[in-house]
Amino acid sequence: MDKSAALGRLDAVFKAYDVRGTVPDQLDEAMAYAIGAAFAALARRAAGAERVVMGRDMRPSGTGLGGAFAAGVLSVGLGVVDAGMISTDMMYFASGRLDLPGVMLTASHNPARYNGLKLCLPGARPIGQESGLGEIKQEAAEILSSLEGSPPAPAGDDGRIERVELLEAFAAHVHSFVDTGALSGLKVVADTANGMGGLVAPAVLGSLPFELEILFQELDGNFPNHPADPIQPENLLFLKRRIEQTGADVGLAFDGDADRVFLVDERAEPLSGSLTTAIVAAAMLDAHPGETVLYNLICSKAVPEVIAEHGGKGVRTRVGHSFIKAVMAETGAVFGGEHSGHYYFRDNYRADSGIIAALVVLSVISRASQPLSQIRQPFERYCDSGEINTEVADVSAVLAGVEKSFAEGGASIDKLDGLTVDLGEWWFNLRPSNTEPLLRLNLEAPERAAMAGHLEEVMTLIRKLDRPARRN
Repeated sequence: MDKSAALGRLDAVFKAYDVRGTVPDQLDEAMAYAIGAAFAALARRAAGAERVVMGRDMRPSGTGLGGAFAAGVLSVGLGVVDAGMISTDMMYFASGRLDLPGVMLTASHNPARYNGLKLCLPGARPIGQESGLGEIKQEAAEILSSLEGSPPAPAGDDGRIERVELLEAFAAHVHSFVDTGALSGLKVVADTANGMGGLVAPAVLGSLPFELEILFQELDGNFPNHPADPIQPENLLFLKRRIEQTGADVGLAFDGDADRVFLVDERAEPLSGSLTTAIVAAAMLDAHPGETVLYNLICSKAVPEVIAEHGGKGVRTRVGHSFIKAVMAETGAVFGGEHSGHYYFRDNYRADSGIIAALVVLSVISRASQPLSQIRQPFERYCDSGEINTEVADVSAVLAGVEKSFAEGGASIDKLDGLTVDLGEWWFNLRPSNTEPLLRLNLEAPERAAMAGHLEEVMTLIRKLDRPARRN
């Protein structure tokens, strides 16, 4: 295989923030070896690293891919610290605590046939397309082209692979974000969807005074019960039903690698990522007065309002973990939230963690004399469309047309990430996908009827602008 062919294969799996693809047709062990060697070389150049900490989720393909990745790391002279099966936020914790570059083998919420790699530098510093991932891809292409289709043997235990157990230390770390003595005996149901939450949630929450029930706790990367994608309403049905059956105070829904969480109240009503961001932001600012809190630009307007009301400084960011972590480092922000269910904590090495966010909300409920359905009400001020994806023939042309149309109408416009159009009472953001010919629309208005009307207005404009491109 020549380098151009190798690069073509890698182009299919290298995304904006990670590596991800179907196994073995898109992502195989030869590629994992090449990426491991390229990553290790970058980590040595950029951070003087001598070891790499590695974890994987419960997907069956993770064992072979992990062995190949480790062999690649060893091939350039670095050692491997193998943390075994862990959650992604545990990998970030390990990278921060041990001050090592890290890799997590996971495809997060994707179906069983997928796997991937999330990479970071020591201290859980992010690696994205603009901060090292492109460099790794180029170097991996050189290595892959030299393998002639046959990956080297998986790494053996020759003394350069160290095993480490992190679960107890991680649980103690998560507990440090709240006053555990003030927690009450809440009835909590967690749906871990056969993902890594089945390991993490009992370890973190089981020793606290909660009455804890875990749904689908068995670690099974084939996801036999339902997909591990809690942002999709249909994947919350088991959790909502169990809350209604048991009278639970709160439900927690984790994704496959357990770095994201979505909450459901005692009435079986889900909370959006923006709503959870607002609740956690208020709690963090009550504990850390006057600090900075980040929110990405598709979060509800309620989020910056809540930050200001609690005496904090709100900073708006682009979507995506590498951008948020970079701004956290620049500003010293205590917390950051994304509408997609990622929650970042300064004292967690600026990394995201679903279980920390969940515990903060459980602490809020414990301290309140109200159920979550009432706690949420002051934070729930607007109606949003959710993210609507539309395939278009010419992404740039449609974006330009939308901008022109609303600019002529006097709207406030910015291009921090895609196109954000603010018309005072309502606003929307339209962003291109990093990997597909899609536009992602998020729209918010004060009331549901207004939201639906404005949504139809924007969608009609997108369809109108897309027709000329398709004719061409």
